[in-house]
Amino acid sequence: MAQFSVNTHRFDPYKNFKFRIKWDGRYVAGISKVGALKRSTEVVEHREGGDPSTSRKSPGRTKYEAITLERGVTHDTEFENWADKVWHIGSGLGAEVSLKDFRKDVLLEVYNETGQVVLAYKIYRCWVSEFQATADLDANANAVLIQTLKLENEGWERDLDVTEPAEPVIGG
Repeated sequence: MAQFSVNTHRFDPYKNFKFRIKWDGRYVAGISKVGALKRSTEVVEHREGGDPSTSRKSPGRTKYEAITLERGVTHDTEFENWADKVWHIGSGLGAEVSLKDFRKDVLLEVYNETGQVVLAYKIYRCWVSEFQATADLDANANAVLIQTLKLENEGWERDLDVTEPAEPVIGG
């Protein structure tokens, strides 16, 4: 069976270099790296009283690992604005946290080489647990300043409304 149902001529997997992140209904500029979407389920072992030698295994609690977003430093304040909703120093007693809207749903879209959306993941109830304004500063380095946002989340799922698009054939 072919690996792709619509583009049966395609055998290589999608490359990981084209993606976009969306929250609050708009795309966030400059995201250059997204950490892995990782889910793990605890194993609960038990045994029946009459069976002394064999244990059984059942699924326990499922947890979702934090997701890290990275981008080059610009004058766009999206990362910092969201981080400030979780804890904003100097905003006055009782107003440091914005309980109303510090959580956001995030959409991760993955594109093929021609710019068509091929996969999307919905990431639920995210909030910023860590914000890094810049990476280490080094006058001898040849690098870009990087901002990092660490998002805690309460689960994610693949958006099944995004199906495999028919890839264009060029020159033929």
